[in-house]
Amino acid sequence: MLGLILVIAALILFLATLVGGGAAMRRRKIDMEGLPPINKSLFRLSKLAMVVPWGSMVLQCAGVNLSPFKVPRALEWVSIILWILGFGLMFAGRIGLGNSFRVGCARERTLLITDGIFRYSRNPIYLGMDMTFLAATLYTLNPLVLIVGAVLAVIHHRIILAEEKCLGKMIGQEYDDYSRRVGRYL
Repeated sequence: MLGLILVIAALILFLATLVGGGAAMRRRKIDMEGLPPINKSLFRLSKLAMVVPWGSMVLQCAGVNLSPFKVPRALEWVSIILWILGFGLMFAGRIGLGNSFRVGCARERTLLITDGIFRYSRNPIYLGMDMTFLAATLYTLNPLVLIVGAVLAVIHHRIILAEEKCLGKMIGQEYDDYSRRVGRYL
């Protein structure tokens, strides 16, 4: 029961931050919808498909057995910790970006954020997402969750590469210097 509460709380906290931050940006007339950095359909699909690993994690925690294998209790707790850390990174990244947050490539010049969590990772939100996909895979030991999570990680890596090009063009030397100092993931 505690695992289910922690899993749902982490997910809801992040989603509330995402939705609440988007509403606040709209009130300030800031468009957080950027341009898709890769194929538009693939970009949107990658956002929607996160429901598979995330939903699987919640369902398995709630007692719906999605695993063809017996999941060891210790692995369940490792997965829950990884899940919480992943959502923590996503939360810190979203909060840290403030008004510079965009879904895709910004249509206008934004500030380059290099402090907070961005001192350690250029992509803490994507790193956190990957951690939640891994957590869901380990918690469910479900091959479909593994496949969807792996495909999402590959697509998100392509998005990161494309977004880095956008930032390089938009911000220039300051971004190039930052990318030499701070790793793409860590």
